[in-house]
Amino acid sequence: MKRYTLCFFMVLCSVLSMAQKNVIDEVVWVVGDEAILRSDIEKRRLEYGSQIKGNPYCVIPEQLALQKLFLHQAAIDSISVTDADVNQWVEQDFNEKILLAGSKEKLEEYMKMSSLQIREELFDQYKNDLTARRMREELMSDVKVTPAEVRRYFKDIPEDSLPLIPTQVEVQLFVLQPRIPQSEIDRVKNLLREYAERVNNGSTSFATLARLYSEDPGSARQGGEMPYMGKGELDPGFANVAFGLTDTKKVSKIAQSEFGYHIIQLIDKRGDKMKCRHILKRPEVAQADIDSALVVLDSVAADIRSGKISFEDAVRYGSDDKDTRNNRGILSNNKETGETSSRFEMSELSAFSPELARVVETLEVGEMSKPFTMINTKGKTVCAIARLKNRSLTHRANITEDFQVMKGVVEAKKGEEAILKWIHEKQKSTYIRINPDWRDCDFEYEGWVK
Repeated sequence: MKRYTLCFFMVLCSVLSMAQKNVIDEVVWVVGDEAILRSDIEKRRLEYGSQIKGNPYCVIPEQLALQKLFLHQAAIDSISVTDADVNQWVEQDFNEKILLAGSKEKLEEYMKMSSLQIREELFDQYKNDLTARRMREELMSDVKVTPAEVRRYFKDIPEDSLPLIPTQVEVQLFVLQPRIPQSEIDRVKNLLREYAERVNNGSTSFATLARLYSEDPGSARQGGEMPYMGKGELDPGFANVAFGLTDTKKVSKIAQSEFGYHIIQLIDKRGDKMKCRHILKRPEVAQADIDSALVVLDSVAADIRSGKISFEDAVRYGSDDKDTRNNRGILSNNKETGETSSRFEMSELSAFSPELARVVETLEVGEMSKPFTMINTKGKTVCAIARLKNRSLTHRANITEDFQVMKGVVEAKKGEEAILKWIHEKQKSTYIRINPDWRDCDFEYEGWVK
C-alpha cells in the first residue's frame, strides 16, 4: 500500500485536478491496439513521486507497455482475476485514502469525484495490475530447478558474492490458555447483545459502535468493515454465522471464534464471497488466572528437566496451541510468499511475538525458558514455555544449511530469464509505436523502438 502525508495527498489531488482541466492530452505510445496517454504517465508520476528510479518519462511508459503485453497474453490464455479479489484491494486503498483525507466527504472534494467514481477508477487500476501479475506468475510457473543446477550455479561464485543469511532460530512452544470464568464470558456476551439492540432499534449505527468498542484493530477504524472473503478464509465459528446472514439491516447472533466473540452485519455478497462488518470483544484474563497457569507451566517444565517427560510429549498431551501441538511444538513461519519454514529471522520472530523474541534471545540451543506470558496471533493472552531447538548464526549461504534459499535464488534467476525471453518475443510480434519525442531513453528491455 502507498502511504502519503495528508499534505502531499491534498497537493497530489489538486495537481491532478488541474492537470485534467488544463493539459491537452496526447498519445505517446501505442502497444498493439492499446494507447498510452500522456495523462496516464503524469498521473503515475505524481502518485509515485520519488519512488520512481530514473527518468519517469522513460520508466513509467515502459512499465505501462509491459503491463499491456501481459494483459494481451492474459486475454489469449484466459487468465483472469475475480471481482472479489480486486474489490479487496480497492476497499483497502479506498479506506486508506479516506483516513489520509480525514473523511469520505473530504476525499470526494479533493479528488473532484464521487466515491463511486473513485472506486471505479481504482477497480480498473487494480484489475489490470493483478491480472498482469498473475500472467507473469503463470509464465514463470513452469520454471523448475534440480539440485544439480543449484550446485552448478553456485560452484564458481566467489564466496563474498553468495547470499548473506542472517541469524535464524527454530523454536518449540508449550502453551497454556489461562482459565476464563463463565462470569467474564457472560459479561462480554451481554455487551455484544447491548450493541446489537442499539443497532436494531436505530439509536446507533453498527459502524460507530465498531469504531468505539471493537477490539479488532485491523477493522475497527473502518467501522468494522472487512474485505470480501470466502468461507474458507475465515474462522469456522465466524464463517458459519456470517454466511448465514441474508438481511443487511439485521445483526447476527453472537459468534465465537478463536479470536473471541463477535456480532456481525452483512454488507454484500458476491458469488462465493461476502463483505461484512463486525465487532470483536475478548474476555479479559484475570491476573490470578494467569498466575495459576504459570504455576502449572512451572511444574511441567520441572518434569521435562528431570526427564519424566520429553518436551515433545508434553506438548502433544498438554499444550493448548493447536498450531504447534501436532508438530512437536515447533513454531511455523508462514511467509507472505506462501512458503512455510521452521526457521525465523529474529525480526520475523519479533513481529510474530515481541515477548517470545525477547525470551528466545536469552536462550542457548537446547535450553528451555522459564514460564512467561505473551500475546498470540489471535490477540489472546497466553502463558508459555519456549525451547530453542536450533540457532544458525549469520553466514554466507551454503548447500548444506541453505539449500532452499539457494534454490530460490536460482529459480528467481531462471524465472527472470524466461520472462526476458518472452518479452523480447512478444515485442517482435506486437505492433509498437512510440512518439519520437519519447524514444530517447535507456529502456530496461531493448526492442521497443523498431
